[in-house]
Order: sequence, then C-alpha cells, then structure tokens
Amino acid sequence: MESSRPRWRNPGITWRSLLLSAVLIPVNVFWVTIHEVRWYSLDGSCLPLFITPIFILFCLVLLNLVAHKLWKPLALSQGELLTTYILVVMSSTISGHDMMQNLLGSMSHPFWFATPENGWAERFFHYIPDWAAVRNKELLRGYYQGNSTLTGEVWAAWAVPLLVWGTLIVVLVAMMLCLNVIVRRQWAENERLTYPIVQLPLALTENFGTSLLRNRIFWYGFAIPAVIDLFCGMHAFFPAVPTVNVKLNNILTRGISGPPWSYMGRADISWYPFMIGLAYFLPLDLSFSCWFFYVVRLAMQIIAGLTGHPSGGNNPYLPEQGAGGWLALAFLAILGSKHYLREVIRQAFHGQKWPGEPMTYRAAVGGLLLGFVYLIWWSAKLKVGWVLAAVFWILYFLLSLAMTRVRAELGAPHEIFFVNPRRIMFTALGTGAFKPEELTFLSITYWFNRCYRCHPMPAQLEALKMAENDRMNSRRLVWAMLIASVLAIVVCSWANLWVCYNDGAAAKCIGFKQWVGAESYNDLSRWLEVQERPNPAGTTWMVVSAAFTFFCAFMRRQFLWWPFHPAGYPLAVSFALEYFWFAVFVAWALKGSVLRIGGMRLYRQGIPFALGLILGDYFFGSIWAIIGPAVGIANYRIFI
Repeated sequence: MESSRPRWRNPGITWRSLLLSAVLIPVNVFWVTIHEVRWYSLDGSCLPLFITPIFILFCLVLLNLVAHKLWKPLALSQGELLTTYILVVMSSTISGHDMMQNLLGSMSHPFWFATPENGWAERFFHYIPDWAAVRNKELLRGYYQGNSTLTGEVWAAWAVPLLVWGTLIVVLVAMMLCLNVIVRRQWAENERLTYPIVQLPLALTENFGTSLLRNRIFWYGFAIPAVIDLFCGMHAFFPAVPTVNVKLNNILTRGISGPPWSYMGRADISWYPFMIGLAYFLPLDLSFSCWFFYVVRLAMQIIAGLTGHPSGGNNPYLPEQGAGGWLALAFLAILGSKHYLREVIRQAFHGQKWPGEPMTYRAAVGGLLLGFVYLIWWSAKLKVGWVLAAVFWILYFLLSLAMTRVRAELGAPHEIFFVNPRRIMFTALGTGAFKPEELTFLSITYWFNRCYRCHPMPAQLEALKMAENDRMNSRRLVWAMLIASVLAIVVCSWANLWVCYNDGAAAKCIGFKQWVGAESYNDLSRWLEVQERPNPAGTTWMVVSAAFTFFCAFMRRQFLWWPFHPAGYPLAVSFALEYFWFAVFVAWALKGSVLRIGGMRLYRQGIPFALGLILGDYFFGSIWAIIGPAVGIANYRIFI
C-alpha cells in the first residue's frame, strides 16, 4: 500500500542528509584537488562513474550498517544516502578535470608565460578583459612558483574573475538541469533506457546495503582488484613486492614495431577491473561496436600512413570523424523524441504540469531560453557577434545532449578530446572567418570544452533517475543539486588557489595547470599571426561520419541482425576508448559467454560480480590516493 505521506516530506531530502552533504562536499572537493592537481594520483573524475563519491558512499553504507544495528532511528534511509551521494557527485563535476581545475589553469596562463619572444602581450592581451583573468604578474608569482600564502591582496585580485566565471558555470549547470527535466520522461519512462552508471549506488544503498554486501559472488569480484591493487600499491613502496600490470600495455613495444604498425602511434591493451565491471552492463551490440570500430580506427591509421597522410598515420581526420558522429548522435536523440518534444512545448505554452516532474515544462523551457539569452549577452561582453555566440553555444549543448544520451543508454566513457565547437567551426570556416576578439573568446572558453570527462549534465540526469520510485523529492533534489554546485565552486576556488600558492602551479603541481593554458593560447597566438583556411577534407569527413552514424541507427531499427550500435563508431574514433577498448572487448566476450551458457538468469547472477570488480578497484584505489599524498609519495593509481 502506498504511503499517505505527502511528497514534500519525502525521506530522501532531509536536513541531516543536506547537512551531511554540506560537510562531505568540501572534503570531496579538497581531496579531488589534492590528488588530481598536486599528485595526479587517482584521475577519479575522468571516468563515467566517479571514484571518490563511490568510496565516500561505501564508507557511509558501512557506518550506516553499524548505526542500524545500534539504534535504528540513527540510520539513514536509502533516499538520504542517495541524496548525499548525488550532491557529492555534483561537487565532482565542478572540481574534476575539465571544469574548474582547467579554468584555474587557463584564465591567467598568458599573463605569466608571456615573453618578448612569443609576443603574446602585443598580440592578444587587449582582447582579454580585466574581469576575466588576473594580470598582475607579482601576484601570480606565488601562484605559479609556490611557497606563498593566500593574503587579502591575493583574494582581491582573484575575486572578480572567479565570480564572473563562477556565475557562468552556475548558468550552464541550471540550463543543463532544465534540459534534463525536458528529456527525462522520454528517456526514462518512454524509452526505458538502462542507466548503467546508477546500478552500483542503487545496489549499495538498497536494504541498508545488505542485499549486495551479503552476496558471496560480489565479494569474489571485489577480491580480484583488491589483491591486484594491494600488490601494485605495495610495489610502489617496496619494489621487491611483485606487481601485475593491468593498465596500459603498448603492444608496439613488444616486438611489433616499425612501419606499417608504427603508424598506429600506440596500440594499448588494458585489463582495468573497474572497466570490465562497467562494460558488463553495456548492451552487447555496443560493446562489440566499440572494440570493433577501434580496431577499424587502427587500420585507418595504418592506411593513412601508407598512403602518405600529411600527419602520418596517427590522425586520419579522427577529430572530424568524431565531431560528425557525436553531432549525429545529438540529432538522433532529438529526432527520436520529436513527438514527445512537441508535447513538451505544447504543455509549456499552455502552462500544463506533468505529474511527478521536478519542475513544470514551462519553467524548464523558460529557464533554458533565459539562460541562452544570458550566454549571448555574456559573449557580447567579449565583443562576440550574436551569430557566432549562438552557433557556439548550440554546438556546446548538442554535444552535451549527445554525451548525456550515451551515458543514460550505455554508461560509456565520453572523453571526446579534439571534438569541440571551436574545432568544428574552424574546420568548416577556417580561422580567417573570425575577428581577433572572436578567436580570443574561443580560446578563453576552451577550458570547459577540452574533454568533457566530468561533464555535469549526464550526472544530473542519473540523479533524477535515482530519485524515482519515491526515493526522494525530485523538485527539492534539483534545487539541492544547484546549491551543491554553487558550494563546490566556492570550495574549489579556495582549494585550487591554496594548493597552487603552496606548491606552485608551474612547480610541483602536475599537468593541467600548464597544459590547458598552453593549448589555449599557443593556438590563439598562431591563429592571430597566420590564418588557417577552411578544411574541405575535414568537413567531408564530418559529413561522412555523421551519415554513417545515421546509417547505423537506421539499420539497427530496421534489422535485428544488424550488429553495430550507432554510438560505437563516434566513441571509437574520439578519445573515449583510447584506454578501454580491450577491457570492453574482455567484458563483451565474458558477457556473451554468460548469456550463451545460462541466458539472462546467469547474466543477472553475474551482476554482483561485476559490481564487486568496480567497487574493489575504486575502494583500494582511493585508499592509495589517501596514503600517497599523506606521506608525500606519488604512488600507485588504478587508472592511466
């Protein structure tokens, strides 16, 4: 019998779950910043299922079991545990790679690295407004060299740029929430997408975790990565301890070298336990398509090298192929929902309310339009024409929609390096079609268009999925996610500045505090000096790639025997499967064998084993990511 308790008193969004989240969000943000900015010891926000929130949730579940035994009213409900987990995840989308870490590695990069030789000051400094960056080189000295403190003068210099960029992030996050509200019912209820990423947090929190933790098959899966990670982690401290390399193994260094094989650049195989576990939930046609098209990609690189491609075999227009495929996935998502979207617009126009939605469709559509107007106005402040601004932001949200759809349906990683609005427009039009102010705009916004690994929109939709079945009030959850994002922006700003002023963004901090800025402004300087022409061959490859993706979707709908999923090709030719294709192959072979031997019954019995592979790898990877920074050693990390 259904509870008579009104929805606004749903047990998921409670004061104690919100207070617990308010405590854990700063902890998670600081932890992510330490191990990704300073020590590069986990890369936990690069995966579709973030590592640190799962570790925190697992610890909460174990503590909750103790509380349930000692005094039941003290124990958190499933809704409260999921609320806390979701809000911590939101903080990872802000603090992880490709969001604020990149921002703080990009916004003031040119003002520190400018020299008389590169001529940046004369070439483009006057196109960057004062409110977008910190220009004072004396104040930046402590940031890049370290051994400094956060004084009042430092905070005064950083306050306005961080407020401006933080406001932009909040608007983008709010617009993504609105867009997710619009598509949620179609994907969750009408199409019944599988949402593989939510399987582990739901299983961990069901019945206080007892359903999963009492399953012996789960612990068998947990034990495999536990043993591997234990030996690998100990090996970092004691080299005599044997180790097992389940990470990247380049087969080109093992006797297979020289042309034509060298045209592949790298051919890595990996046995990541967590990825085998995650890929177990992929549909067989997708997992097959992913590894098959990745092998086709390697073959294309060999052919490109043998036929004299100007960049060798490593880049036969792969970025352009990826761009065409991902844009096609976005349009397929829209076209597949066209009747539903017409109904959404009709209800928004008439002010009707669909029961159970986090907000009315009028509010969602209105919020999306208002946010878009703000983005055009914000872009105009950088002297960007409204046509270019509109195209840029439309491309951004099309890619966001495609990634969200892929995560909801397939749970696959979406590190689509080289696929971004800037590159798409330059391929079609060349850099000569843009004013210097517009080229500068496309460079200072590159930081959140580099890889999209911790993109907020897929995580938001998965949160709405976890809110189903009366686990929590979805309307309150939307507001909680927005507030959690704001809190994460504040904490992340402090954490990045504290780490960099202590250890130096260009001294002891590793990687992204230099890479992103260099990629942004080295290119800008070159474009302002030498114009690039349109790339007809690249444009052709974008069109061909999009057409092939549409073709795969058509064939999949028409013929049951068609083996290729339309998302497999875009995933394979972008950077998403660079590290994982062989692990996906292993999971495909394992799942296919399980289904052939025992059907769906045996497959379902194997789910706890797959969840154990993920959790075991994540748990011990997190343990080493705590120990390493604590003792000042860059020790074993489970990914890359």
